[in-house]
Amino acid sequence: VFITCEGNFGWDNASLSFYDPAARSVENEIFIRANGMKLGDVAQSMTLHKGRGYVVVNNSGAVYVIDPATFRVTGVIEGVVSPRYIHFPNDTTAYITDLYDPRITVVDSRSNRIRGRIPMNGHKSTEQMVQWGDEVFVNCWSYDDKILVVDAARETLVDSIEVGPQPSSLVLDRFGKLWTVTDGRTAGIPAALYRIDAARFTVEKQFKFKLGDWPSEVQLNGTRDTLYWINKDVWRMPVAAEQLPARPFLEYRETKYYGLTVDPDNGDVYVADAIDYQQQGIVYRYTADGDAVDEFYAGVTPGAFCWKR
Repeated sequence: VFITCEGNFGWDNASLSFYDPAARSVENEIFIRANGMKLGDVAQSMTLHKGRGYVVVNNSGAVYVIDPATFRVTGVIEGVVSPRYIHFPNDTTAYITDLYDPRITVVDSRSNRIRGRIPMNGHKSTEQMVQWGDEVFVNCWSYDDKILVVDAARETLVDSIEVGPQPSSLVLDRFGKLWTVTDGRTAGIPAALYRIDAARFTVEKQFKFKLGDWPSEVQLNGTRDTLYWINKDVWRMPVAAEQLPARPFLEYRETKYYGLTVDPDNGDVYVADAIDYQQQGIVYRYTADGDAVDEFYAGVTPGAFCWKR
């Protein structure tokens, strides 16, 4: 599993780590070691597609294409303002969301060249993406309250779904339901977890948190029937549940849980701890039963994971 470590904004100290679960071994700073140059400023996310790794470096305005076996750069996508996530609606196309550009950038993934932009019609930023059929769903995190719907065949924004303020995280379960969590702090209201029918573009269920809670990092297990998220503690809930769980899956350690992932093969849970955002962060690994398996240091502010399968 790859771990993108954000570093500190403006410090040019983002890094990439790689952990082998079978050997319980970690390699840090693999990008600079393989390429002789820094990764850049704020490594936001990473995605694998057709044997290539795409590392999105937010404040550097670049997406590095790497060989996931050697970690060497094979290409770079430039010309984006503040890239956040990359998604591949088909084999030859990539969509890149942006924090400051009110458009999704469309890239020819064969040449890594930009071939167009999709206007978001007044929505100022875009974040994570999931796909159901020809529809790509996109959450608007920065001072917005919508899940946007893009028709991938026509490359056009066609609809939106209203949720609470600042939806972060977006996943699609095995039953065709979208899940997002909203941040109520900007509006002084409780945060909420939403279940949305992807086929009908309708909100089916709203799970409200306590006022002052700050849930984030919604993830799914490999069979996509169980949700995990961070809300100080780490929580777990079946997607068929009708109420939020009463007890956490993993209790808070008086630190800063910042990133989360679930091994798609065996259900192990990985929690990234940013500690103080200044020193190397720690990643804790647990079984699906909550038993500690391993822990290791990554780079500064480990935030996102990308599984190599």
